[in-house]
Amino acid sequence: MTTKMRPLVAGNWKMNGTRECLTQIKAIAEGVKGPLSEKIEALLCPPSTLLYVSTALADDSPLAIGAQDCHQDRCGPHTGDISADMIADCFGTYVIVGHSERRTHHGETDQLVRAKAAAAHEADLTAIICVGETAEERADGRTLDVLNKEICASVPEGARAGRTVIAYEPVWAIGSGHTPTAADIEAAHAFMRARLVELFGAEGQKMRILYGGSANPTNARDLIRIPEVNGLLVGGASLKAADFLAIYGAYEQLPA
Repeated sequence: MTTKMRPLVAGNWKMNGTRECLTQIKAIAEGVKGPLSEKIEALLCPPSTLLYVSTALADDSPLAIGAQDCHQDRCGPHTGDISADMIADCFGTYVIVGHSERRTHHGETDQLVRAKAAAAHEADLTAIICVGETAEERADGRTLDVLNKEICASVPEGARAGRTVIAYEPVWAIGSGHTPTAADIEAAHAFMRARLVELFGAEGQKMRILYGGSANPTNARDLIRIPEVNGLLVGGASLKAADFLAIYGAYEQLPA
């Protein structure tokens, strides 16, 4: 049975965006104003160089602003890193942790992701914890095993729904233009929901589970109709206001 909750459409800009892109953020902030914002939450995670100015641009908008990563420590000799407290100090309210690109290119383990999510919670940020299988793991039929391992090891003990979002991003689908079948996504999300309930009880029932991995304006309407898909984590399609708003607006087509 589909869990009813306020969906989240989140944009991850990754290492893209300079000051000239602020017009896109402003357009998105303006575009999400209106009645739909009471039913659907919108979030952008620009690069950290644009974090503070982005929160200023979204100050009178329902658009939330977050970061793409944080360090597990509050402060210290960590050149180039930013802490969860620094994100909060810039008025950010979310942070993505455990994205596959961080796990793959920076060697981040489940334990480190868990520590980062805990740091986000300590700073009163909502952590979007990413999980997902590689192409090899999928070919070996280990998708659910991977999801089980990453959820159990990456989500902090005592996590609460108000500060925790899970994002299912099949690694092989990110940026590829390919997506799993609706049946595959439904099976993965149903499995994750069951595990979250086992681990966190009522809180696990209320945690939002996003789908990510080549979500775009063309497939958004079909993706958000899949049971237990409580929103989307969008990559490249979030860089242009028109595309992001088209994905966000797909929810207008759903029955109440």
